[in-house]
Amino acid sequence: MTYLLDTDTVSYALRGVHDIGRRLLEHSPNEIAISSVTEAELLYGAKKRNSSKLKKTIGSFIKPIEVLPFDSAAAASFADIAVKLEKKGSPLGVTDLMIAAVAITNDRILVTNNTKHFNRVTGLKIENWVT
Repeated sequence: MTYLLDTDTVSYALRGVHDIGRRLLEHSPNEIAISSVTEAELLYGAKKRNSSKLKKTIGSFIKPIEVLPFDSAAAASFADIAVKLEKKGSPLGVTDLMIAAVAITNDRILVTNNTKHFNRVTGLKIENWVT
């Protein structure tokens, strides 16, 4: 199994809460990835807090894992997901749509505590390591 960590999961891991660290250690680094969207959200948080320590911690966390890009294939998947959800009257935020698209395009299981929102995305495999 290969996983794509949502931003909330990485945040929990960096703060050492919800036993996410233990769950990560159950897998080799090549089974774990984040999206470039999650990387951007994490770096935004560090910049907003003006925290070079947090930025360094994020860099250390990301170094051994793959960062999957939001590429043309993900963009096409994004468009499909967005249209389907809008037609149902239950759209997601742009960054969540982008992360879901990267997960689907790369056939990854999305690890998130935000299952309420992501469960609306047809074809997206989800695990919650918090509960």
